[in-house]
Parts: sequence; structure tokens; C-alpha cells
Amino acid sequence: MLDRIGDANAVALVGLAGGILLGLAARIGRFCTLGAIEDLLYAGDSRRLRMWALAIGTAVIGVALARAGGHFDPAETLYLSRVWTPLGSILGGLMFGYGMAIAGNCGYGALARLGGGDLRGFIIVLVMGLSAYAVLSGPLARARVWLFPVDDMAVAPQGFAESLGGMAGISPVVVALIVGVALLVLGLASREMLRAPGHMAWGVAVGLAVLSGWLGTFWVAHTGFAGERITTHTFSQPLGDTMFWVMTASGNTLSFGVGSVAGVLIGAFAGSLIKGHFRWEACEDPRELKRQMAGAALMGPGAVLAVGCSVGQGISAFSVLAWSAPVTFAAIFAGAALGLRQLISGFHIAQG
Repeated sequence: MLDRIGDANAVALVGLAGGILLGLAARIGRFCTLGAIEDLLYAGDSRRLRMWALAIGTAVIGVALARAGGHFDPAETLYLSRVWTPLGSILGGLMFGYGMAIAGNCGYGALARLGGGDLRGFIIVLVMGLSAYAVLSGPLARARVWLFPVDDMAVAPQGFAESLGGMAGISPVVVALIVGVALLVLGLASREMLRAPGHMAWGVAVGLAVLSGWLGTFWVAHTGFAGERITTHTFSQPLGDTMFWVMTASGNTLSFGVGSVAGVLIGAFAGSLIKGHFRWEACEDPRELKRQMAGAALMGPGAVLAVGCSVGQGISAFSVLAWSAPVTFAAIFAGAALGLRQLISGFHIAQG
């Protein structure tokens, strides 16, 4: 098959398939980072946050089983092969979370809204992708490398499955299975959640989408000839990659990230039609547009510093039990809580 379609097109198809599932999860299952945090903090509803626990637990168990069967090696992923920079995770996570709250969506959520006809999502995607590239390889790249030196040659995998397994004298696979089961139990440890089969199903579906990215790109990387990178879904750099590909497609190749972004748009469009929610929307208030652009401009650099967004670190990095994942996720949560509090407080003051 790879001889006919090529490695780059193959990984793009893997990204497309998983992205469609993620787009459907966002529009039909209401899987959303900011929405989950807002529900917990201001409505006392933990169900959407428990969907995240189910998604992570599913992906962790899937990765562990694939590793045990010799079909995947987490040590070859970016999250475990690059030396972890805690300051980057904390600062980048805070920037991303705060920007997400100010903008009203993360990159993944903005794609899902754009697929439903909301042109505000397009502005967030555009600004976030450009700002990420400005820090990744643009005019701010040298400052980033100077402040946060990158070392892609970690002596040992930067994950706690290996660390805990070594200390306890057990296999990292066993550690991962224990963590994965614990996350599933956490996700289901609520009567309200058990009464919401849709939430449970879509949480598991998101975990399977992330797992499909790992397994698909791993297979292509070890079967093909182009040396494709082993990766899965994240929505920071791929936004910029997609814009770059759209402008240079005749002299460029597809990638997993481009397929993933396109898949989310297709899935979100289909989901919005299924739910009857598709409608064209745009900003009516210049202040709202300014706030969304500012939030997106923070999310792009934040995701680069943290080496991933809410999906990239919150699920993908978590699935291989990277040290960076829980730290970054906690920082994103804290940044989002601060941004939401500022928005709500400002709203009350304005109303007063």
C-alpha cells in the first residue's frame, strides 16, 4: 500500500480518520477542554472533565497493550525522547490556558466551531497558527531557544512509567495499565456520569482517536521508506502546517497534522449537520474580536513552549505517561481558571 500512495499520504490519511472522530466528538459529544473546566468550576458538573479521564485512560491502556505486543514504542515519541523542561511546561501551560479562556476556545475547539459555521473559530485558528510558527521557526525562534534550550537526546525516556517501574521493579507496561485503569475508574466514579452513556462513549472514542495516530504513524515509520515522524493529534503547530500546505501544496507534501486538522473540520461539519446546529456566525462586537485574537496569540507560543496544547499534552503526551503531561495539564487548568474568573468578574462589574 505504501508503494502506491506514499508514506506522507498514508500518515495524512491516518490523521484524517482520527481527526474526523475528534470532530464528531466535539460537535456531538460536546468534548471540549474549556467547556469541561467551566462546567466544573461554575456549574459543579464534572461529567465533561470525566470524559477527559476516560479518553486518557483509554489511550494509556491502548498504548500499553500495543507496547506489550511489540506494535509501539513510546520511547520513540517526541514527548519521551526530548529532555523535559519543567519551566516550559508551566509557563507555556499557563499562557495556553489563559489564552484559551480569553479566546473562548483552544485550537481543537476553534476547529470544531469553524466546522459548524462559526467564523470566529477561523480567526482563532489563523492567529494561533501564525503565532505558533513565529515562536517555533519565525522571528522569535532564537529567543525561544535561548530561553528554553532544546535537547532531543534524552538519556532515558522522560516518562513516569519507566521511573516508577524501575523503582518498584515491575514492567513499565504494568505501571501504564494500572494508571490507565485508575483513570477509567475515576472517569466512571460518578452517578451522573454513569447515567450519561453518550459522555462515556465519546470519551472512549477520543482516546481511540489518539491511539490510532500513534499506531498508524508507528507502522508507517517502521514499514515505509521516508522516515515519517511518529506522532498523534495535537493542535498548535499543525494549524500553521496546514496553512503552509494550503499555500505551497504543489511543492509540498501532506503530513499527519494536515490530515488531522482537515479531519476535525470534516467531522465537526458532519456532526453539526447531524445535530442540526450548523449556522454561519461572526463577531458582532469589536471587543470580542480583539479578545479572541489576543487569546489565540497567547495560545500559539504557549503550546510551543509546553510542547503541546490541551489535546497534545492533555491526552497525547499523557497516553505515553510523559512527565510533562500532568504538569502542563495542571498549568492549563490554572491559566484557564484565572482567565474565566477575570472574564466573569469583568462581566459582573460591567453589569453593575
